[in-house]
Parts: sequence; structure tokens; C-alpha cells
Amino acid sequence: MAAPRRDFGTGRLLRLVDNGEKLIAALLAVLLLVVTAVGSVQLLVATVQQLSQPGLPWLGSRMNALLGDMLILLIALEVLQNITAYLRRGIVQIQLVLITAITAVARKVIVLPPGEESKPLLLIGLGVAVLALAAAYWLLRQPTLTLPPPRKGRARSFREPDRSPPPGGGVPPG
Repeated sequence: MAAPRRDFGTGRLLRLVDNGEKLIAALLAVLLLVVTAVGSVQLLVATVQQLSQPGLPWLGSRMNALLGDMLILLIALEVLQNITAYLRRGIVQIQLVLITAITAVARKVIVLPPGEESKPLLLIGLGVAVLALAAAYWLLRQPTLTLPPPRKGRARSFREPDRSPPPGGGVPPG
């Protein structure tokens, strides 16, 4: 006769953790939405004000700063998509995370201040980051690569019986 199974409250604990994760993700989504909206309005107002001054040159550092600010807002939107995808499906979409990281590295390359191109270690580091992220994204997009299905629902308790075959592939004793 099997001993009665005791979970010592781990089921309730796991539900609490799951609900806590969802609450924190929802709070982060709302916060990021507000910050992104305010940042977009500020960028729009500042750009319109600068455009109304006819003597200001736009080529060079001013355009570079505008592109950097726009890419920051785009990265914030991508992070918001990551959070909302987690809230909808309960999973982190690694492809979306990689695209966000590629955008962040691209932003760094695009807004590289003058004189930074003389720092070879910085350029090598950015190049390695771009290659690593691109390779990871390429690997994920390969149709021959089979990934396990995403986890849905609550995590299983580690106390569940092991369903794997015994070593040697034989029939379990009993």
C-alpha cells in the first residue's frame, strides 16, 4: 500500500507564485505603457519645437539623437510586447527577446558618437554581439530544429512519480 501523498502546501505556494508573477508582469506592462506614451509625447513636442527653429541644422548630431530616441521608444514597445505575450500565453517568446536585443545593439551602432569608431575593442564587442544574436535568431528560425512544445499551465510537482524507463530499457521491477 502506498503511503499517503503529502504536498506540504506546495500546490498553494505554486499558485501564489504564478499569480504573483502575473501581477508583477501586469504592473510592469502598465508602467512601461505609461512611460512609453509620455516619452513619445515628449519626443514629439521636442521635435516640433526644434523643427520650428529654421536655423538649426538637422544633419549630424541632432539627427543622430532623434534616431536614438526613436529607437529607444521602439525597444520599449518591443519589451512591452514581450510582457503582454507572457501575460497572454504564460511563456516568454525567445524570438521576440532576440529581436529586441538585436534592435538594442543596432541602436548602439547607429548612435555611436563621433570618435568611438577609433575604439577597436568596442567595435569588436558590438560585432560579436550582432553575430551571436543573429546566429541565435537564425537557429530558432530553422524548420528542422525541433523544440519541445511550450509549457502550458502550472508547473508539475517534483514529487510526481518518474515516468521515464529504467536504465537499460528493461521493464521496471514489480
